[in-house]
Amino acid sequence: MAEIKSITDLLSMELKIPSYQRPYKWKIQNIEDLLSDISKAISDADKYRTEFKYRIGTIIVHENSFGVYEIVDGQQRVISLTLIKQCIDPRFHCSILDEEFDNKTAQINIRNNYTYIREWFTINSALKDSFNKAFDDILEVVVINVDKISEAFQLFDSQNTRGKELDPHDLLKAYHLREMKRYPYEMEHAVTKWESKSTDAIRELFDFYLFPITNWARGIKSKSFTAKEIDAYKGVEEGSDYSYARRASRGMPYFQITEPFVAGNDFFEMVDHYLKLLADIEKELADNDAFNQINGIITNKSDLESSGFKYTVNLFKCALLMYYDKFHNFDEMAVKKLFTWAFMVRVDLYNLSYDSINKYAIGGDPTSNYTNKIPIFSKISFARKHNEICGLQIKVKRNSDSAANPKWDHLYDQLKSMNGIKEDTV
Repeated sequence: MAEIKSITDLLSMELKIPSYQRPYKWKIQNIEDLLSDISKAISDADKYRTEFKYRIGTIIVHENSFGVYEIVDGQQRVISLTLIKQCIDPRFHCSILDEEFDNKTAQINIRNNYTYIREWFTINSALKDSFNKAFDDILEVVVINVDKISEAFQLFDSQNTRGKELDPHDLLKAYHLREMKRYPYEMEHAVTKWESKSTDAIRELFDFYLFPITNWARGIKSKSFTAKEIDAYKGVEEGSDYSYARRASRGMPYFQITEPFVAGNDFFEMVDHYLKLLADIEKELADNDAFNQINGIITNKSDLESSGFKYTVNLFKCALLMYYDKFHNFDEMAVKKLFTWAFMVRVDLYNLSYDSINKYAIGGDPTSNYTNKIPIFSKISFARKHNEICGLQIKVKRNSDSAANPKWDHLYDQLKSMNGIKEDTV
């Protein structure tokens, strides 16, 4: 059920921020924008002198069994409006003010934003009465009250996939929390673990590793990971009768990038698992003396100024992640084979775009000017033993005996040296 409410009526509702919600993350810039929008609405209302209304968004809530409205979408705006109201009317009280904000990020943002609002009204004190009136008569929101929590999350998905692009990782978080609704303790624990991680790290995990690896292993080009692609990580429903679903359930908590997992808590465990694997890889490359040359190449600041070189580093780490995920070792020969395969494409092409990386990752095509045309991700996917990767025949010597772009001759020389090829070898 949807209802248009004034801000005063909205804040008078018995609202609650459920434990699965992300922390309050609005910064001073967001507050500046909100105060500016409200000021403009007040000015427009005075100008037109009609029943002027200014709608500032949609709030999705779910009424729980205690008659309390849990905020599914819109908590950032609700908290910010509460801070403004509290500042202009110290006697004001609402249920949001009774919330315990345990997250340090939320505490810092609330304190900083409230301080800014107070300072803003010190300068614009004449606007306090106008803001109070606007909360009653001008500003309004659409409040959508959904009976079932599952419907609330579905509406959250659909609301946020229209218009501006939403972060797909937040959509996945919401989806899998919905699948955990029967397990409130596990749900809260999952949220705590999720919020303890860097948002950028989670985004990069899917954007740069899991999603491209999954596509390349299937022999198809990858693309940007957006909200339209989240079905790839919705997993299989708990209790599904599909044979592959039962197999996935029995296999947990062991994961494989290209294999299904059970929806719900296993999604959060999977994210945690692969972030740890990436950390293992970074540590191994940095600390293992056998990989000193590799680490020196991939951390070369001058080369990293090239976008094509960055693509190549990511390609290597994707291949190594898939290998390590499957065989859980850092066999020196296997790692060097994967490295050589990945970096040969950099010396093969004059200009290296992501489209070229896409083609190379799945084995190229008959017209490709690649020294190697090996679908490495497919090879890893079908390999029974890690020795099969060690035994891959990776070509290093190019017909031209030089990099396609002279800029990468030094890299080509390093690859030849790493593979025991001397300059006078025919």
